[in-house]
Amino acid sequence: RQTVRQVWLPEGASYHVSGEGYAGAGEVRFRDGSIPGDAERERLRELALAGVLCNEASLRFVLGEWLHQGDAMDVAMLALAHKLGLDPEAETARHIVLGEIPFESEQRYAARFVRGEHAVCIVKGAVEQVLDFCDRMDGPDGPMPLDALEVEGETLRLGREGYRVLAVARGLLPEVAGEALSDNDPGADNNPGADSDQVPPLTLLGLVGFIDPLRPEVQAAIVTCRRAGVRVIMITGDHPATALGIARELDLARSESDILTGRELESLVKDETAWQERLSSVSVFARVTPLQKLMIVDALNQQGHFTAVTGDGVNDAPALRKAHIGVAMGTGTDVAKETASIIVTDDNFSSLVAGIEEGRFAYDNIRKVVYLLISTRGAEIVLFTLSLLCGLPIPLGAVQLLWLNLVTNGIQDVALAFEGGEPGVMSHPPRPPREGLFNRLMVSQTLISGLTMGILAFSTWAWLLAQGIGVPEARNFVLLLMVLLENVHAFNCRSERVSVFRVPLRRNPLLIGGVLLAQGIHILSMQWSFMQQVLGVAPVTLNAWLSLLGLAGLLLVVMELFKYIRKDNKF
Repeated sequence: RQTVRQVWLPEGASYHVSGEGYAGAGEVRFRDGSIPGDAERERLRELALAGVLCNEASLRFVLGEWLHQGDAMDVAMLALAHKLGLDPEAETARHIVLGEIPFESEQRYAARFVRGEHAVCIVKGAVEQVLDFCDRMDGPDGPMPLDALEVEGETLRLGREGYRVLAVARGLLPEVAGEALSDNDPGADNNPGADSDQVPPLTLLGLVGFIDPLRPEVQAAIVTCRRAGVRVIMITGDHPATALGIARELDLARSESDILTGRELESLVKDETAWQERLSSVSVFARVTPLQKLMIVDALNQQGHFTAVTGDGVNDAPALRKAHIGVAMGTGTDVAKETASIIVTDDNFSSLVAGIEEGRFAYDNIRKVVYLLISTRGAEIVLFTLSLLCGLPIPLGAVQLLWLNLVTNGIQDVALAFEGGEPGVMSHPPRPPREGLFNRLMVSQTLISGLTMGILAFSTWAWLLAQGIGVPEARNFVLLLMVLLENVHAFNCRSERVSVFRVPLRRNPLLIGGVLLAQGIHILSMQWSFMQQVLGVAPVTLNAWLSLLGLAGLLLVVMELFKYIRKDNKF
């Protein structure tokens, strides 16, 4: 929440403003803590009054609660007025709006023409823009020549301390100009517009320093992003000094050379090669217009990056739409929310990082389930193909195959989808945007596990038949072996990188229950006469069950060797 924290009046008087957020509780004192005198307080009130009259927000104290609406900077100016004893609603009612120039990011200032005792023009906005309209400044003894160097120096000081700085200026309208504006039905709901040519020479009233403190968790979130291979870029319309102050706290920039301004960007984009190289090295952009923000996003997309852009204003809509993922703030405008793909209700950057982590968890779990499904189906194909090529009978009947896929494996698939996130998921770089689900790792592990299960099952089938065991009895053993192989393989699929023995069982108790349930149902079916007839199965001895479990354990050995070799050789 933007809060006015510093006020500077010409001739070097600086004031500290207490109170937090959008509320009128607080007071204004000199920076050393002393209380301003009547003269200084009157000058402060003049500045605050100008901020009230050139304002489109509202801040009211209703039933013990401060209610606000409108732009954050405007609300903060109203809070300053309350702290200085002004009643913004009463002051606004005493003045007639003759015309206005709404704030636009390209022009970086807003102006309003009002009539009270006199017709005046009030301008607030970026310091360099407001100074272009000023020819003097309001000193302790009245108007005095404008000292632009002093004003710019104070702006830099506030900016380096992380403040967003606005200048406020006021000037008398010539009676002719005031009458011309008032002829346009000033009492109408839609006040007449105006343009910069109607702004008279102004007197600078002072500078206002706003602060929106970084949340304490943001710095840690930036570190997590770097570790996860996510590049964070700050794009702001603030003064470069303000941007640098914030960027230093976040370790996004260290010196002014690490910042690119909108003016520099205009000349740089003419050279495509230089622009692309600069974009790759700069992470902070200051005094940037919405159109330039769109240009930055477009250039990043052209470089092959997958971009997510945050924004809250109407002017952010083009960049939000251009990005792969547009993220609107919960307190943002309706236009931004409608354009964006995601709305972050708490306006917290760390929530985005948490979202990236959850997304990786979800994607990994999808891969694990697909890995389990495809590899087990592949094992069945290998088993049937080898049997046909060797002239052996079909190893499993149709009902047995349906039982294996729908009942046994179906339970484990659902349980595996609830696998908890792996702790190191944010230590890996993001996958390439064009990479499909079946990358090199997925293909390798699916082929190896599928072939291993298929060969083990076929070898058992062929050996049983060679021993003179009948086809129905042999199918009973092969079906049980396939169930055990799928039980074991479910644990292999819990992680594509980490050994099964290093994955805590408590991370997915549902899978443990699912495996036991799948095996238990199959054992029960071998004991139940009705299911014996349906599936063509029969009870087996404990020794036979343990022997088949030992064969299934070979799959675990093979996949552990695969993970070990891949880890050492970056396979």
